Amino acid sequence: MVKRPFRRQKVADALLGYLFISPVILVIGTFTFFSMIYAFYLSFTKFDMFSSPLWTGLQNYRLLLGNPDFKRAMLNTVYYAVGVVPTQTLIAIGLAVLLNQKARGIPFFRAAYFVPTITSTVAASFIFMWLFLKQGVINHTLSLLHLPADNSWLENPLTAMPVLMLSAIWGTAPHFMVIFLAALQDIPQTVYEAVEIDGANTWQSFRHVTLPLLRPAIFLVAVLGTIGTFQVFDQMYIMTRGGPLDSTTSVVFLIWRTAFQDFNMGYASAMAVVLFAIIYALTILQRRTIDTNIQF
Repeated sequence: MVKRPFRRQKVADALLGYLFISPVILVIGTFTFFSMIYAFYLSFTKFDMFSSPLWTGLQNYRLLLGNPDFKRAMLNTVYYAVGVVPTQTLIAIGLAVLLNQKARGIPFFRAAYFVPTITSTVAASFIFMWLFLKQGVINHTLSLLHLPADNSWLENPLTAMPVLMLSAIWGTAPHFMVIFLAALQDIPQTVYEAVEIDGANTWQSFRHVTLPLLRPAIFLVAVLGTIGTFQVFDQMYIMTRGGPLDSTTSVVFLIWRTAFQDFNMGYASAMAVVLFAIIYALTILQRRTIDTNIQF
């Protein structure tokens, strides 16, 4: 007889919990899951946003395989990811190791290095545009050092993408630094005491203890970094508009241009589906490459 009121209270508590999270479920369901399903459907249609979708089957995907613009955008995105992800990961690990030391003023430096993370990407993009203008700070500094300074960094196909990479690394490395810092503080001190007794020096301790125990964090940062770089859009839109000569056109920028400038939503959806498949495959590859089964 006592169990029925208890069960009713348990059901009431569950319903109340679902009631509180229902706005989040509604938003995520509408703007994430429903959007993904609808985009997948549109990838098999011809849709210009002004008339009803016309079913075309695999035509968009067949056209995509021979599209030189998509291939160029994919190469640009891969180039961007290869330049950003390893660099930001290494810098984040280095900063985390430095800021994990017990020294005076460490809390101040932790806060100072974290500032770029809370800076808007739009604001950071404008700052880097100002720095790398033809009459900007970088060229002015080079002229003071009597070095070649007449360089239009963002107008040169060879230097535009590295500037975008530098901007991304500046903004994302501090964020991943926090992840590595938390992972470092989670490593038991007894592990370091044991290897110190065995005669390991600082480098050997870092190489054979710290790095292996950071693998779960490295995997997380690698996955998040890869997803972020393959979805990059705002820097290209603000700083270069995909130029010069499409040298900074990313896949997402090409999707935006195809959907909202060419009004070819079906074709853009096919690009988005292919991009999703590539990101998913890379995530699985990273999961199998980086062993995260660390046990103490």
